[in-house]
Amino acid sequence: MLNLPLIEQTLIRPILSGAQELLIISGYATPTMASWHMTKIRELNLPPVRIKLIVGMTNFDGLTIDVHEGFKQLATAELKSGLSEFQCQYIFQGAPVHSKLYIWMRNDEPAEAYTGSANYTQAGFSLGRREYIVPCDAHNAFEYFIEAEHDSIYCTHSEVEENIILKQRSSVLEAENGNIQILSGHGIKSVKLSLLARDGETGRRSGLNWGQRKDREPNQAYIPLPARIARSGFFPLQRQHFSVITDDNKHLILRVEQQNDKAITTPMNNSLLGEYFRSRIGVVNGGYINRSDLERYGRTDVDFYKLDDEHFYMDFSV
Repeated sequence: MLNLPLIEQTLIRPILSGAQELLIISGYATPTMASWHMTKIRELNLPPVRIKLIVGMTNFDGLTIDVHEGFKQLATAELKSGLSEFQCQYIFQGAPVHSKLYIWMRNDEPAEAYTGSANYTQAGFSLGRREYIVPCDAHNAFEYFIEAEHDSIYCTHSEVEENIILKQRSSVLEAENGNIQILSGHGIKSVKLSLLARDGETGRRSGLNWGQRKDREPNQAYIPLPARIARSGFFPLQRQHFSVITDDNKHLILRVEQQNDKAITTPMNNSLLGEYFRSRIGVVNGGYINRSDLERYGRTDVDFYKLDDEHFYMDFSV
């Protein structure tokens, strides 16, 4: 569960005072935290802001491929209405940066800043950690940010992979011919989720066809989540975001939501999941998905493997 008072103080409340940009230095950071933060700002009906993140320990510890791909996805995504703008850089030269700084800008001037122990991760801002964040001098913090920025490289830079060590998230994942597979015999927990409704058909206006109704984007979709699995602790709840690597080497950020935690969605854009499955099974973009479409592809379910509390592998291979 996230520490909402700490989040409100550091990441939300300054927007109410007119702050328009957030500069962050964090030794470690995750795209799931950035996507959660951007989505939360939108769901609170606050004006979108610019979020500029420097990840500080990348020239010491490197970065996992899925985290890098997640940051690139957020930085290059077409912005939906109400979503904040995101930019990400990595320290690649000079001394590693273990600091945690959150600097709010108003009219291009540093207005308020916070420092402490919490990394820009959902774990760092969770109730399961004892973290401490206090106000600090905004102008001094801004100067520190600018100094660190000189030693950084954009996550979207064409030469970023030559300057940052990238590694696989888990030793149980193996890449082959551009695809990712999970190695057997490692005791990884898994669940199988049906893409069909209780009547054995695809939902008419639910599941993969969630958007098939008037005035909705037709690609909107979710994966049905049975209550017994939602209650099992396999997936994170409380609308926390989690990262997924797919068997065809795509990266998705998902969350469990809706009444009784019955749905797995792509929260920043509910159409991304529908676009993904339509592309995989050969249904036209925005088209209605029938059970026969899934059977023609070769399966009517999908497997999730839990790598850790925030990272999963999704297998829809045939």
